[in-house]
Amino acid sequence: MPNTTAVVPSGCLEQWRGREVVLDVASPYVIIGVLRGHDEQFLLLEDADVHDLRDTSTTRELYLVDVRKFGIRPTRERVLVRWGEVVSLSLLEDVVR
Repeated sequence: MPNTTAVVPSGCLEQWRGREVVLDVASPYVIIGVLRGHDEQFLLLEDADVHDLRDTSTTRELYLVDVRKFGIRPTRERVLVRWGEVVSLSLLEDVVR
């Protein structure tokens, strides 16, 4: 499992705690939610939308733009995501409209 100190800039995750984040993962999913915590193996998100992109005809980018405009539609109260699945992590507010 990756060590978060080697992967994430120092203090970045603590600054993002309590904020809406986007996790792009290796599978055809995108996960959006409020970052609540992390350790060396997992990220914990609450009020999360675990969205299977195979269930829609839109692209990942257009889906994220819609979520930014209209808000997160949670499908999970809590979700743990393994660091090994994460391709990128960003703030939802950084999604370009």
